[in-house]
Amino acid sequence: MKNFLANQYDRTQAAKRGGGQVVVSIEAGAGAGTTTELQIPDPAGPAPDTVFDREWAQTLVERGLNALAGEFAAAGKAEQFETLKPWLLGEVESLSQAEAARRLGLTEGAAKVAIHRLRKRFRDLVRAEIAQTVDDPAQVQDEPRYLLEVLSHA
Repeated sequence: MKNFLANQYDRTQAAKRGGGQVVVSIEAGAGAGTTTELQIPDPAGPAPDTVFDREWAQTLVERGLNALAGEFAAAGKAEQFETLKPWLLGEVESLSQAEAARRLGLTEGAAKVAIHRLRKRFRDLVRAEIAQTVDDPAQVQDEPRYLLEVLSHA
């Protein structure tokens, strides 16, 4: 009996196989919403760095759009920005340049020039956002190409 009790005591005091550590369940939903929840990536899904790059590119585009919208609103041209914005985002299937020109009271040529200037200003604003995030000015030239590539694979 003395040896049995000594062995039982030894087993309870053993620090083998993670003794003293909190056990985390890998069952779905177990501990949901806690910081100790185990994150297992889906092997068929996109790599985490790809997801991060896509989110970052979308954030830069959104910040550029917001800055551009602010500039147009400050100049009293919010309607013009909203009408021409689809040409920045590639969503122009439902609207022709002639229709946009008619809505804005411009000639079709003037609308094309306005779209060109809008795109150029948008590029400048996105480059300014990129410049705030990189150390080397040479990277400002390469980063837009990479971001465009990331967004095209989305």
